[in-house]
Amino acid sequence: MTTSASAMIGRDAELAWLDGLLGEAEAGMPRTVVVGGEAGIGKSRLIREFAARVGSGASPGPITTARVIVGQCVDLGTVAAPYAPIKAALRSLVADIGAARALDTVGPGRAAFVALLPELAESGAPGEPVPAVAGGPGASGQLHEAVAVLLETVSRERPVVLVVEDLHWIDPASLGLLRFLVRALTASRVMLLLSYRSEDVTRGHPLRPFLTELERDRWVDRRELSRLSRDEVRELAASLAGSSPDEALLDTLFRRSDGVPFFVEEVVGLDGCTDEGQLPDTLRDLLLARYERLSDEAQQLLRLIATGGVRVGHPLLTRVFRGGDDELDEAAREAVLGGVLVVDGEEYGFRHALVREAILADILPGERSRFHARYAEAYEALAAAGSRRLAAEISYHWLGANDAMRAFPATVQAMREARAASAFASAAQLGERALALWDVVDGATSGGPADGGADGETAGGGAAKIAGMSRTELMGRTASHLRNAGENDRSLAVIKAALAECPRDDPNYPRLLRDRALTLGSDGRPGSIPLLLEALEVLGPDGPAELRASVRTSLAGRYMIDGQLPEAAEMAQSALELAESIDAPRLASVALNIAAVSRAHLEDPLGAAEQLERAKQLAEGDGPALLRYWVNASDLYHLLGDYELAIELAEEGLGRARATGLERSSGVILASNAVDPLFALGRWQRGLELIERALALDPPEPFKIYLWRAEAWAELWRGDLASADHVLRTNRAAMNAVGEVELQTRQSVGRVATEIALAHGDVVTAWREAAPLLDEHEGAIAGYGLPYAWALARTIAAARSGHAAANADEAELLAAAVAAEPRLRTLLARFAHWPLHPLWGALIDAELESDREQAVGAWRRAVDAVDDPRALRLLVPYARLRLGEAELEAGERPAAKASLQLAHDEAERYGIGAVLASVVRVASAAGLVLEGAGAGRATGVTDAVDAAADATAELTARERQVLALIAEGLSNRQIGERLFISGKTASVHVSAILRKLGAATRTEAVYRAGLAAAPPA
Repeated sequence: MTTSASAMIGRDAELAWLDGLLGEAEAGMPRTVVVGGEAGIGKSRLIREFAARVGSGASPGPITTARVIVGQCVDLGTVAAPYAPIKAALRSLVADIGAARALDTVGPGRAAFVALLPELAESGAPGEPVPAVAGGPGASGQLHEAVAVLLETVSRERPVVLVVEDLHWIDPASLGLLRFLVRALTASRVMLLLSYRSEDVTRGHPLRPFLTELERDRWVDRRELSRLSRDEVRELAASLAGSSPDEALLDTLFRRSDGVPFFVEEVVGLDGCTDEGQLPDTLRDLLLARYERLSDEAQQLLRLIATGGVRVGHPLLTRVFRGGDDELDEAAREAVLGGVLVVDGEEYGFRHALVREAILADILPGERSRFHARYAEAYEALAAAGSRRLAAEISYHWLGANDAMRAFPATVQAMREARAASAFASAAQLGERALALWDVVDGATSGGPADGGADGETAGGGAAKIAGMSRTELMGRTASHLRNAGENDRSLAVIKAALAECPRDDPNYPRLLRDRALTLGSDGRPGSIPLLLEALEVLGPDGPAELRASVRTSLAGRYMIDGQLPEAAEMAQSALELAESIDAPRLASVALNIAAVSRAHLEDPLGAAEQLERAKQLAEGDGPALLRYWVNASDLYHLLGDYELAIELAEEGLGRARATGLERSSGVILASNAVDPLFALGRWQRGLELIERALALDPPEPFKIYLWRAEAWAELWRGDLASADHVLRTNRAAMNAVGEVELQTRQSVGRVATEIALAHGDVVTAWREAAPLLDEHEGAIAGYGLPYAWALARTIAAARSGHAAANADEAELLAAAVAAEPRLRTLLARFAHWPLHPLWGALIDAELESDREQAVGAWRRAVDAVDDPRALRLLVPYARLRLGEAELEAGERPAAKASLQLAHDEAERYGIGAVLASVVRVASAAGLVLEGAGAGRATGVTDAVDAAADATAELTARERQVLALIAEGLSNRQIGERLFISGKTASVHVSAILRKLGAATRTEAVYRAGLAAAPPA
């Protein structure tokens, strides 16, 4: 009787589903597939069947042959070995394509890739040493990018199926990589096939958020395997037993197995189980039934293998087995023939993880400790003999052997190995484990030879001697790993504990203060500046020079971000001088960079540009310093109106960030720095594509706010007020949190919020959003403050126009707005040094001009002012629109028509939908016919609505669906989700709708189709 059916029963639909998804991946639409289900339901069997079919080209579909690489998550308790399943899969891929080709393919990520698979260091080309991997959170990004590039490149030959089984045991590093691959493999022929045991993913399990994220991704397909039906149980039993069971036995099988395939196999596989009375009473008895029929020698071998993990290689097993080779082979053969073990290459594995777990529970404590000790010693010998990093396994098994003295150094080494492989989350977990062992080890080494030590080598040395660092330093490193892993709350908790233990005169104390400040800053929280000031005080004039320069540079950066520009410039200058005196070019570059930007906003923007170029020269060859240059230089040139140069610098930096694995951090900031000048030039689509890609990388939330702010502003001026409002409202809490510590965020978000409120005609809210600009301290940033001041001027003008107040509180607010002009003028005077001040000043003067006769002249001066390449493209049609309105007020109809025509043409040219809609409304209300505006625009809303049926007649049924959702204010992405199509497909439909309706914007399309009244000004 067989132990498992030769043919898989009841999974034809699932196999066809997997075949179809792989077909989509082969066509260039990468897929992520998640198979879940309870233990024994057949996840592994389904995946093996599918992999065998597509790997051999035997699939019935159109697919030829796929390259299948498999990784198995390892059960090492709460701290799994970092990247274990990924390394297994990549090793098989490297063995297939060759190490030289793999290293050549990953390109800039070569160092990170070799850090993951150190045995590849020997494969480097002669004379071409593998560079050291960079530090910080970007190192994991380098590795992620390297793996993605490798999979994407290899998939061009034939589709790649990356299988990762048993995600419920996955380590944080592997989970982070999978999260990246799901989003990054957008132009490949890769299928990620993942499995997990559903009942093990309980509340609080780290896999739960990942599965929730996948639910929202349109490229992800997830399925829970169901139990077999009664007929399917009959078919499976017949396949196993060679004949169909009678109805009584079938009833017993179905009831006892609950339709779980593995349980059916176990019940049928028990010889002589012909009636219910002969079946085991409990699930545990059923799982151990085969095991208990084996000899004592075979059972002991199975207990030994179960202690080692889900799978154990034969070479390792020979090291831990206490017996001869013949005894091992005989016991293993008995276990295989008995249906408990399976052989896969050189590895022994249990036929099912449930059997291993049942056997583990049957091991006595003393035996368990001895087995763990054998594995630990065997792994130590393997680590000493080869290049693979096994400290995590050694640590786990010494802990299982209850030997803290040996577990401790292995744990510290495992932390270092995880850090070297950029597995920061795993390094942090191992650091916390080492801290938990510290006192035990310290106590054991303080009075004599350590238990389990060799000849008392560690006697009196203490945990610090063994670890090679103090407890405080270990806490600092653990906190750093937590911060790099994105666990800022835990990082701060560890640093707080370290500071509480660390004497103020300890050299680590100022480092801990600095690290706490950096963590708060990276998380967008207040409190960094006092910590850095305290660090400088503790360091005094005689502290380590490099650390003093580092703290001064960090403090200057926080001053600048907080808007304390004089303090930032002074501190940056002192940091620069100190860095130059100790020949620290990276610190010197960053310090000069901060000093230049601070002085630009204070007094000398053009001179600052020269200093930035010197900062770039100092940074040459230093990746982090260069990225800092690109970030600040692209932002400064954007604010100065040199949009093409700003785009060039931002995209140059973005390319470097991608190449060095920093796209999710510095790359996101650089993407936003490219987006802003692109939008300024009216290149909306390119900017929105950058936003979509950057958000798809799931960067830390403080970095997302720059993208959200830019997206909301773009949607507003393109004419999609509903989408702009949605983006702002959905993400405002995060924006406000970062705004507490970042002046430029407060100003830029406040400006967008003010403009959105004005577009809604909500003057009271606009005043609430704009008024904070008047209360900013002397460090208000001109480049951000001037556009914000324009929004404030528009708000004051709207309040003067007699906007009705709903109650006394609103009336008081509107009165305050009307009276705010002198304060606004005072603010503008502080920005007089900024090159774009005349441009914004002319616009603001025109907005505030209340005399009807003087308004025409003011707006003509504004039109002249914005006829400047440094002006936002939207300002040209906007100023002409406002001039046309002023000319109509003054009775100058021919001039008004000319102004409105020019406004219409410019708005249409650059896709300024909000201005175009207002031009249509103003011209229609005045009875003016504009060329290219259409009869509906010229004769007013009634004619446009009457023409709506004719306008929509050319639309397909799907396009009408899309148009209805546009009218609801949904973005392309939201339309795609509603209609179960991709965002790109939705965009194609939107473009077709605009073309057929002759509309320039989404708002105009809705208006032309008669789905909304004429848009407001």
